[in-house]
Amino acid sequence: MTASVPEYVVGLDVGGTAMKGGLVTREGRVTALDGRPTGRENGPEAVVDAVRAYAGELADLGSSLFGGPPVAVGLAVPGIVTSTTAMYSANIGWRQVPAAAFVPPGLPARLGHDVRTGGLAESVFGAGKDVDDFLFLPIGTGIAGAVVLRGEPYGGANGWGGEIGHAAVWPAGEKCACGQIGCLETYASASAIGRRYETRTGRAATAKDVVGLAASGDPAAQEVFGEAVEALAISLASYVLTMDPSLIVIGGGLSEAGPALFDPLRERLAARLTFRDPPPLCPAALGVQAGMLGAALLGWQAVGAHDVGRDWSLDVLRGGEVP
Repeated sequence: MTASVPEYVVGLDVGGTAMKGGLVTREGRVTALDGRPTGRENGPEAVVDAVRAYAGELADLGSSLFGGPPVAVGLAVPGIVTSTTAMYSANIGWRQVPAAAFVPPGLPARLGHDVRTGGLAESVFGAGKDVDDFLFLPIGTGIAGAVVLRGEPYGGANGWGGEIGHAAVWPAGEKCACGQIGCLETYASASAIGRRYETRTGRAATAKDVVGLAASGDPAAQEVFGEAVEALAISLASYVLTMDPSLIVIGGGLSEAGPALFDPLRERLAARLTFRDPPPLCPAALGVQAGMLGAALLGWQAVGAHDVGRDWSLDVLRGGEVP
């Protein structure tokens, strides 16, 4: 009797500069592949070609490992997106790209916004698994949030829901790359923390460097990091008063600062919510794999398997290996 071929999907997380991909079986077994550059410098059409080539590479790997093609491909992409179309990305430059353009012919595909797709993964089997309503806020090169309501990411009327990074914290502050003044992202993103420290000291530094320097007593680092934490507290207080989430999940590279970030942020958030208790703050559970794992869930949704993932083991998901 011939053994059945394991069912699996391709999950692909497309960032501004790099892509991360993997194969995820119906049981939640993960095979991760080394990332690939998007080739953004060569234009939007080249990025679409690179994504399709990477999806094909992953599908070929799956056929070799499992004896058959994937049942579908899920993709987390930046910008304004529907489940069937990457409508616009300022970072990459594409417009109105159908999901089918990103995958080899004949494979079902489903698209999702990159941050909301990470929020979906955290909701199904990550830090937000046990609550219905939470904010997922990855802090990296930029800041964008995923509003999760009743277990589902909410994009708003036109796909702009969760853009907390471009809400002003100091309306008379620094100009943001988006054209507005005093945005959260201008003060609290990882790139902004490094940039603002270099502006004050003339010394190049990453956000991780600044956190370490602040802990060791560097006055400029303490000032820059303190302003970042205060900006986050202002934005999160407004969000809490508007949405009343059960939980706030902080992800991205800055979350790796641990207590150096979470302790002062909890204190400052509580100080801005004088008449009510703040919701718990916790680090994301899935790290840099959140987008890829969320994309895998989208792949299963593309073939109607909406309940897949509910029983996946977090330990197994974290144990995916590169062949």
